[in-house]
Amino acid sequence: MAKEIKSTLHKRNRHRAQYDFEKLTAVNPKLDTYVHKNKYGTLSIDFFNAHAVKALNTALLLYHYDLQYWDIPKKYLCPAVPGRADYIHYVADLFPEKKRRSALRCLDVGVGANCVYPLVGATEYGWEFIGTDIDKDALRSAQKIIDNNPTLKNKVTLRHQENSEFILRTVIDTKERFDLLLTNPPFHASKKEADKAALRKLNNLKGKGFKETKLNFEGQSNELWTEGGEQKFITKLIHDTYMFRKALHWCTCLVSKEKTLAVCERKFKKIGAVEKRILEIGTANKKTRILAWRWKKEFLEKKNERPARNP
Repeated sequence: MAKEIKSTLHKRNRHRAQYDFEKLTAVNPKLDTYVHKNKYGTLSIDFFNAHAVKALNTALLLYHYDLQYWDIPKKYLCPAVPGRADYIHYVADLFPEKKRRSALRCLDVGVGANCVYPLVGATEYGWEFIGTDIDKDALRSAQKIIDNNPTLKNKVTLRHQENSEFILRTVIDTKERFDLLLTNPPFHASKKEADKAALRKLNNLKGKGFKETKLNFEGQSNELWTEGGEQKFITKLIHDTYMFRKALHWCTCLVSKEKTLAVCERKFKKIGAVEKRILEIGTANKKTRILAWRWKKEFLEKKNERPARNP
């Protein structure tokens, strides 16, 4: 058995051990092109090569999650599967063990072309998902993944958010019920900010004075940045979850920047009674967190009026 080295990952994460490249290249032969021995004498890939990263994550999905097919169009975000799986496992801990092993009904806001959260949640826990997105091409890609994997049949349904100004409105109804909302929002406020963050990461990891951005992933603009960045998106999401509070149990959101939490705290105080938790997670060289909240009973008994101020 491979030695467990990724101790920062959740204890139930399948990716804690060293990658078994023999098994991974067997399910995705394209990966073999990019596998080489690193300076430590162990097999690895160049994690700054977008094609190598996609080949690795494709292999991880095919091997670990009983998939027959997974692919995304060019220029779409290739997820880091171990980190996405960590999100699923940490939010699963919000529920008692017996409950999390039941068919929870989940809402994935911004399901993307990769459809990774639903396929991990459906495989690991048997959860059912509604995935929403503003991008029709992304939804077509996600639907192709669903259609080509029998294990996802009747587990994942997609909905198009036609109005980019809305998050929950028009795609769900107040009479619906979801046990869990999850989302990985665009972190940056502009392409320039996204490029600066990528360049900073590159220099930190490589220890060199790079002056040009070199992304190890693709990504459409709506996947990487949005007007106002993650702060505006998440405060807007908090507002929307209040509006649909009777439809939602736990609401969760990945938060990249610690200062965003202070902005969210002010938003919660304006609205009122909420139970919230901050789940610290870490993958490799990156530390991040999941913000989780649910509205208290006294708020659930109120009518669905708007909070005092719309963000």
